[in-house]
Amino acid sequence: MPEVELSAVEARRAALRAQGLLGAADRRGGVPVLLGRLGAIQLDTISMLARSHELVAYARLGAVGRDAVDRAYWSGGRAFEYWAHAACVLPVEHWPLFAFRRRRFRERGQRWHEVPPGVGDRVLKRLRAEGPLTSTELGGAKRGGPWWDWSEVKVAVEWLLDIGEVVCTTRRGWRRVYDLPERALPAEALTGPAPEDRECVRALADIAGRALGIATLSDLADFHRLTRAEVAATVDDTPLVKVRVAGWREAAWAHPTVLAMLGKRGRHRTTLLSPFDSLVWDRRRTQRMFGFEHRLEAYLPALKRVHGYFAMPLLTGGRLSGRVDPGRDGRTLIAKQLTVTRPALEAMADALREAATWVGCDNIALGRVEPPELAAPLSAMLGC
Repeated sequence: MPEVELSAVEARRAALRAQGLLGAADRRGGVPVLLGRLGAIQLDTISMLARSHELVAYARLGAVGRDAVDRAYWSGGRAFEYWAHAACVLPVEHWPLFAFRRRRFRERGQRWHEVPPGVGDRVLKRLRAEGPLTSTELGGAKRGGPWWDWSEVKVAVEWLLDIGEVVCTTRRGWRRVYDLPERALPAEALTGPAPEDRECVRALADIAGRALGIATLSDLADFHRLTRAEVAATVDDTPLVKVRVAGWREAAWAHPTVLAMLGKRGRHRTTLLSPFDSLVWDRRRTQRMFGFEHRLEAYLPALKRVHGYFAMPLLTGGRLSGRVDPGRDGRTLIAKQLTVTRPALEAMADALREAATWVGCDNIALGRVEPPELAAPLSAMLGC
């Protein structure tokens, strides 16, 4: 069967539709449906306008209540936290599919820290006797040094999370709450033998293809941090269709549902994106798909940052046309550093106003604007 040939514009539309950023109907169903659509939502401790997992929902659903986002992720046994693209919140139905990773952790015997002998058994004993607990309630997460200087209890409980002997399905005040899988997960997630490694990889490649819409082998592998070889060995057993995209050096795979909707029109979302959003979390894919070079600069020294600590790309008209490094001062949203193209100026103003309203800000203040000649018209649009 000959490969389907797509233009770069069609590939971009396929990705946006799969990600819930094109087509009004695709944004219905709320946060639980969104989580199922995206397959994985990355977590991070950085909070500027809001935490990244909140920004992902906001980008697609608009001004959804932030409490509603947290409830959708961390109540009712609908989701769990685990290592996918990074630390992610995942639909609870995907728990069996990470059996391969839990087995590999167990075979390796440790993660970054050496697991202290006996502490894990004591943690499990307390969880059985006392119910779900945070690391603080278990004895403290740190020994008093830098953030990575974990206590023995924290090392042990995170190791138990890695190998699946504990699970996190809820948080308290942004702290993980650890529990036993048999108590926290629905019975159907634990029923039957765990799938073999190949079946896990095949299913996860399919999930990645659905979430991305169109993807190379490298894209599919990066989504859940699989290897390219693993995906290559299983992708032909998925529903994904091999395609060629004009200008892409590698072959790609597209999900049949997005191929069927290529000719369908839909409204593009104008919004600011978290740098950890799955539309842009793979920097090479973002460059290939949008011609937009983006990187998270939060972990760079301040003098080496080009676009700012937490620069958020502006999505409008199906393109990435600017970025803004946001902050807050009371009820004022501050665009500390902003870059925008002239055609996207009004879209940037709209995105800033919507974001400000969502986080409860009444005012917007501009810092440095690039190019400088756009500062005055943007300020006029914003009334600041």
